[in-house]
Amino acid sequence: MVWLTGLSGAGKSTLATAVEAALIRAGHAACVLDGDNLRHGLNADLGFSPEDRRENIRRAGEVAALFADAGLIVIAAFISPYRAGREAAREAIGAARFLEVFLDAPLAVCERRDPKGLYRRARAGEIAEFTGISAPYEPPEAPALTLDTAREELAVSARRIVELLAARGFLTGEAPPGETEVR
Repeated sequence: MVWLTGLSGAGKSTLATAVEAALIRAGHAACVLDGDNLRHGLNADLGFSPEDRRENIRRAGEVAALFADAGLIVIAAFISPYRAGREAAREAIGAARFLEVFLDAPLAVCERRDPKGLYRRARAGEIAEFTGISAPYEPPEAPALTLDTAREELAVSARRIVELLAARGFLTGEAPPGETEVR
């Protein structure tokens, strides 16, 4: 599983879709789990409090683990602001199958992009507990890959993730190191 984390507007969903398309073109079974999509269905009952954010990521990690167990390469696109939440997702799928990728776009760039108008609304006080404005974001301490999506082109970032998957043995059809059986 590739777990994309970063601020809103960092490019997680766009990059996840590009990586998924590249993998499918290359003959690999892949799917995207997107934070927005899960919040409209499975996680519609959750808000944005720290507790609800943890539960959102816990559920996403469990769904991703099920998909990975079924043989899909999962590209998960979630802000996932807390290290503990991302660690719970890592535990759900297994550390050997979890690749944390940090989309390190500066807040100012994310605010300029603001595809959903969320930063504007958060700055106006219309959205409470908005990550990067009124709620914290804890960057990964040791991600498998860091991408500067403010400077790097989408195709380059997508290629780097596919190369990471290949380098870690996920595109060979064999189980990655440390994974010999399904949980």
